[in-house]
Amino acid sequence: MIAAKFFARGFGPRAFIFIGIVTFVVIAVSFCNLVLAPDHALYVPTYVVSLLGKYLCYALLALSIDLVWGYCGVLSLGHGAFFALGGYAMGMYLMRQIGSRGVYGHPELPDFMVFLNWKELPWYWYGFDQFWFAALMAMAVPGALAFAFGWFAFRSRVTGVYLSIITQAMTFALLLAFFRNDMGFGGNNGLTDFKDILGFDIQTDATRIGLFAASAFALVLAFIVAQAIVVSKLGKILVGVRDAESRTRFLGYRVENYKLFVWTISAMIAGVAGALYVPQVGIINPSEFSPANSIEAVIWVAVGGRGTLVGAALGAVLVNASKTVLTGAIPEIWLFALGALFIAVTLFLPKGILGLVNQLKRKRKASDVVADARPQEAD
Repeated sequence: MIAAKFFARGFGPRAFIFIGIVTFVVIAVSFCNLVLAPDHALYVPTYVVSLLGKYLCYALLALSIDLVWGYCGVLSLGHGAFFALGGYAMGMYLMRQIGSRGVYGHPELPDFMVFLNWKELPWYWYGFDQFWFAALMAMAVPGALAFAFGWFAFRSRVTGVYLSIITQAMTFALLLAFFRNDMGFGGNNGLTDFKDILGFDIQTDATRIGLFAASAFALVLAFIVAQAIVVSKLGKILVGVRDAESRTRFLGYRVENYKLFVWTISAMIAGVAGALYVPQVGIINPSEFSPANSIEAVIWVAVGGRGTLVGAALGAVLVNASKTVLTGAIPEIWLFALGALFIAVTLFLPKGILGLVNQLKRKRKASDVVADARPQEAD
């Protein structure tokens, strides 16, 4: 009964269309990669599968940002940190799976630790030989950092551009920390040379399809969770915080608690995105903490339309697909094109692509109402 009410109230046509498109893409890509012959016109190469999987991870990251920015008004310029922490958690698991197959053949220490003359595995690497532990840490570590950060920031009533600057400082501090070799995370080279995941060769077509499908499943699941939040009473309060925080506080709501909740959930979703991203690209290094990555992710949300969830995922896919094309065709001006895109969206599409679609729909409905009212006036 509760589930039926939720689906009736929270899942409109757009949500079902989004889930249907993601499901169709997964089935179609899997069929075209695993069943069709390589010389077939519709064959999808494995490198394209990995590329599409990377786009889905970016869409998941964009959705997490939209949840906290689009519905709560908290502009985060540090979500790349949560994404990277989730990636490092999965990277540590993948490094532990290499074992004696590494360059130095050490059964326990990763190659970079052997090279740096480490004698034993650091305590914080314990447990990462188990997939379930790594998957748990991919959510728990970003969630814990977000909770600790948000506890102090929101209770201190830091808002607006000041909060955005602090989030950027957080990810920059982590960038500097992870560059250090004595941190035990591979320094500037990061973690790479992965062999397998859950016992499956990470380079095979079937494993790549599995990772792609897992990314799609995580995106759909995160969308359902986020949609459940925004259509609930909690979601209405979050919108109130976004639009009139002081008024919401004066009504008796503990605004900082609502912010902290959605901020922590958002960070955990970003961590899952990072964990799925790493085995598909084959490397994780401190450059993922770069503040520029977090800013670029905000641009994806702005392009697609913040406060829509679907638009955030759409913006991430469109911008990164354009990036893939333009960096191959005109790599010298890609960054200028990205900047021009953000300026154009700010000036001409302040609500993004989906926001424009919603606006056109409202105008169409208004014109239909006027057209229906005219015959009655004539009578």
